Amino acid sequence: MRWLHTYASMAGLGALLFFALTGLTLNHPDWTFGTRPSTHRITGKMRVEWLKPGDDAKSVNRLAVVEFLRQAHGVTGLVDDFRVEDDEASLAFKGPAFSADAVIQRKTGAYQLTVTREGWVALVNDLHKGRHTGTGWAWVIDVSAGLLALIAASGLWLLLYVRRRRASGLWIGILGAGAVAILYALLVR
Repeated sequence: MRWLHTYASMAGLGALLFFALTGLTLNHPDWTFGTRPSTHRITGKMRVEWLKPGDDAKSVNRLAVVEFLRQAHGVTGLVDDFRVEDDEASLAFKGPAFSADAVIQRKTGAYQLTVTREGWVALVNDLHKGRHTGTGWAWVIDVSAGLLALIAASGLWLLLYVRRRRASGLWIGILGAGAVAILYALLVR
């Protein structure tokens, strides 16, 4: 159990530090450390064949439109929304600390793209929350949570085998959990 606790703790150290520090930045959204969001507006034109003006919404080549914007302007993130109306199409990309919104005229192919990048503090906060990160990062969060739970459980298991420290250790654990419960009851309504 000591071996498991030691090496799981070392493996989880990076995750523990990351989620602890980003928990602080999440709790203090005014801490930007000098980073500011930047917004860029870009205009351009794409192939009208992809938009099929006058046809129904299903006839728009959504993949071609998305990939064109990705290649032409370095747009990243997941496609969050893609709407097609009679005269125009609009789509939104969302990623950690990133968003891009495009409005495209179906008759001419003219578009306006607004790209917003929010800085490294917003990036780590979004990673902490798993916001717009996809299923791969969700697995990172889940594995980190499981690893941290394993560390806590193995530490508790080890405490139970140390006769001299068992009672005081358990009481401190109970007092710590009780303090969090009392603070919740007093401060959160």
